[in-house]
Amino acid sequence: MAEYEGVVCAFCGSLCDDITLKVEDNAIVSMTGGCAIGRKRFLSPPEANAPLVKGRETGLDQAIDAAVRILSSARYPLIYGLSSTTAEAQAAAVRLAETLGATIDSTSSVCHGPGTIARQMLGIPTCTLGEVRNRADVVLFWGCNPVEAHPRHFGRYSVQARGWKTPEGRQNRTLIAVDVRKTLTAKMADVFLQVEPNSDFEVLTALRALINGANLTGDTFGGVPRSQLEQAAQTLLGAKYGVILFGMGLTMSSGCQHNVYQALMLARDLNDHTAFAVIPMRGHGNVTGAETVMTWLTGYPFAVNFSRGYPRYSPGEFSAVDVLVRDEADAALVVASDPAATFPAAAADRFAQISTIVIDPQFSATAQMAQVYIPSASAGIAASGTAYRMDGVPLPLRKLVDSEYPDDRQILNRIEEGVRQCST
Repeated sequence: MAEYEGVVCAFCGSLCDDITLKVEDNAIVSMTGGCAIGRKRFLSPPEANAPLVKGRETGLDQAIDAAVRILSSARYPLIYGLSSTTAEAQAAAVRLAETLGATIDSTSSVCHGPGTIARQMLGIPTCTLGEVRNRADVVLFWGCNPVEAHPRHFGRYSVQARGWKTPEGRQNRTLIAVDVRKTLTAKMADVFLQVEPNSDFEVLTALRALINGANLTGDTFGGVPRSQLEQAAQTLLGAKYGVILFGMGLTMSSGCQHNVYQALMLARDLNDHTAFAVIPMRGHGNVTGAETVMTWLTGYPFAVNFSRGYPRYSPGEFSAVDVLVRDEADAALVVASDPAATFPAAAADRFAQISTIVIDPQFSATAQMAQVYIPSASAGIAASGTAYRMDGVPLPLRKLVDSEYPDDRQILNRIEEGVRQCST
């Protein structure tokens, strides 16, 4: 029996790296640390499905050959997903997109992409989760529910974690939650602002006005009483070191990037009085890596098109949902993602109407619609590589067991090699 310490769980953006696993007979048999979601990921992984071409079982080589034929003959291929695989596989996907002249997009375009656009407009005062743990005495969660979505965030990094300047953990911190409903996170907050749906921009503007000494006229702003806003403003101003952590409740509600822009401006205003940082609460295990790697290689974080032989960036034009809804893509390669289960119906239905290829350890809803399904080794379990935590810190993913299938990077490299051979 082999024991592995300091294992990274790649399920969510927290990338907890304090897990101990025991492996026997090429199977993980016990786990110490982690959360219930992580336990299910490590101890009850889905059984691998055989490669499929048009619904029929086939060999791996035949499935890859079928993928090569589809992509080589496509006029406007789309590559999408990438957020639950390694940085090395993401780089291979970008190289394939360039070879094909394809559009490439990650799950960022349907989650935190607007926040990335806001950061490009303004910049971001940020920090690591280690700094949050050691220094933050005021923590503001806006439009996110880490108690359920990132179960160990409170204990490892933010609210309950004990650090250098916060030796008593929760007793040294004030927790503010802003959301449209009273989530489990909001129930634990010292200050809770319940905003009306799609009113985040108004509430942020009112908070900025208070921070800057303005007198507000009116009783409520975005559904929040003025007295509660004044209390929140005084709490923020009283912080020795504060952090704003925002989620999809801010990025995907009405206003999108403008909401995040206003949140970043709020942090800028607060930095005139004290120290404040901002961190996006990224969901998928390596969605931060998808943006990082794509930026390294193309100069742009998501929604990139290579049809002219060089990278072009245009969210809303080259975003996966938009490309599908406009019936532009005639083939799709989906890597480590399940857009058919999450996209709007008009976009999701297109995967069944075009030639779709799925590379994924799991036989997902998208895989069931695909012409070609290629199983792969699961990142951080049967495949090694690199993942980026929500704060941008890279962490190593370890190979713990063997898989009968190659990892995503190896499959993508084989597809690119095949495409290059077809073009010569």
